[in-house]
Amino acid sequence: MAPTTTEGTSNGSAKPNNEEQQQQPAPSLFEIDDSDLTRLLEKPRPVNIERKRSFDERSFSEMSITMSPPRNNFYRMSENSSRAFDNLDGVYSPGRWTGTPRSGYFEPHPIVGDAWEALRRSMVNFRGQPVGTIAALDNSSEDLNYDQVFVRDFVPSALAFLMNGEPEIVKNFLLKTVFLQSREKKVDNFKLGEGVMPASFKVLHDPVRNIDTILADYGESAIGRVAPVDSGFWWIILLRAYTKSTGDTSLAEMPECQRGIRLIMTLCLSEGFDTFPTLLCADGCCMIDRRMGVYGYPIEIQALFFMALRCALLLLKRDCEGNDCIDRIVKRLHALSFHMRSYFWLDIKQLNDIYRYKTEEYSHTAVNKFNVIPDSLPDWVFDFMPTRGGYFIGNVSPAKMDFRWFCLGNCVAILSSLATPEQSSAIMDLIESRWGELVGEMPLKICYPAMESHEWRIVTGCDPKNTSWSYHNGGSWPVLIWLLTAACIKAGRPQIAKRAIELAESRLLMDQWPEYYDGKLGRFIGKQARKNQTWSIAGYLVAKMMLEDPSHLGMISLEEDKQMKPQMKRSASWVC
Repeated sequence: MAPTTTEGTSNGSAKPNNEEQQQQPAPSLFEIDDSDLTRLLEKPRPVNIERKRSFDERSFSEMSITMSPPRNNFYRMSENSSRAFDNLDGVYSPGRWTGTPRSGYFEPHPIVGDAWEALRRSMVNFRGQPVGTIAALDNSSEDLNYDQVFVRDFVPSALAFLMNGEPEIVKNFLLKTVFLQSREKKVDNFKLGEGVMPASFKVLHDPVRNIDTILADYGESAIGRVAPVDSGFWWIILLRAYTKSTGDTSLAEMPECQRGIRLIMTLCLSEGFDTFPTLLCADGCCMIDRRMGVYGYPIEIQALFFMALRCALLLLKRDCEGNDCIDRIVKRLHALSFHMRSYFWLDIKQLNDIYRYKTEEYSHTAVNKFNVIPDSLPDWVFDFMPTRGGYFIGNVSPAKMDFRWFCLGNCVAILSSLATPEQSSAIMDLIESRWGELVGEMPLKICYPAMESHEWRIVTGCDPKNTSWSYHNGGSWPVLIWLLTAACIKAGRPQIAKRAIELAESRLLMDQWPEYYDGKLGRFIGKQARKNQTWSIAGYLVAKMMLEDPSHLGMISLEEDKQMKPQMKRSASWVC
């Protein structure tokens, strides 16, 4: 199949004069080529500056903290924020850090400067404008697709730049990806939905004609040929983070961005045969992009779906086009929050209830609603579940409960307030109680436990990269530390994040920022891990800056919606 590319024109192409510009209406982003997009990116937008710190509805001082509060934040060296949406609560003003702390400022860890240098080396330009960061700068092995800009991979990089007062690259990335969303997307002559965002894109430069073009991948080149479900969710979440951080609402208010949000929502909220409010997905559609038995209703996608719905609710305009989408979002949020909090949540009481289930029940009075066979409960879960603590399990569908712990889904559940305050606290209790299993010597396990032997062969298809305690199958991923840190701060347990960051600092630079680590404790650099993995670098920087100045949490955290909160008691079908 022919690759999906954008048509390029020379950097030196003439611009229309002022008289011509006045006579012609401004083209839509979906009608212009990339040279016009470049001019759009270059057009300055006035920003009205007003400093206001934001930590949603709680101040950091209200939390239980076992460390000294941040003093003289050396990351913040300029005042630049502006008005936000009426329904976006508060803005703060990140500044720019040059890499060398000034006298009297907080002294950073020695590896912070190296991390910033490495992150800047990974930046990708399109016609002189930064539009993202590549996945890895590892010259010791074949590039594969690590030389591309991935939507999900760029998120921690984007947050690092926003926190450092450098929003331009984030704005350009958001515009470029929403432009690519409008392209026709086909895999083996089968057309994908309009709202599908690219998994990644690559900037190609022709030195002879001096032209930059873009090659985008919507799943047609991915391992397993699976389109990304999470890319659209991350795009909406990042758009809200940009707006929250800068106070610049003009980007989100652009017709192209409004249409991009609606397309994603329309794709995900379409009615069909499914009886659950969760989103049905294939294996390989998220961060775990290989066969790992997460097909169905994986917690990662459901948590991101929930957060994207809430962010879209804040970003969409209340006009004739937006109102219909908003109504559908509100209805879905109510159903989704109840479903997830009730049926995906596992603690010692719920585990005991499932252990005593009866099967082959019928009608709305059924206790075992999904006909889960108690004999399918894995032995490890009984020892893993502490007396105090709980978590959202990996998957729930007919006759299937995946009891594995997945880090990303649980952290996003906390940040989006999918988890109630009580559930957030229980997740923190679980992490502390099972520190060796979930954190070990290198934060952080992507999932626990690993599949081994016959189970590994059947579920992964004998995948040589996902062997036991490696890669997605129980490997440790440093990028997840930013999500853990954000979740810990929101749950009022920053000391957990501080401990994890100190573990990471002891090895990351020395090991050259690997993509992942292997082993039950994360002691070994991954057997196929790329070095200088960009999101390992950015994830550390975001965690470090967020712990130093917790007000940064506001751009990636949502407070609980009291109107949406259902009564937290088991439904009749789940009470023994």
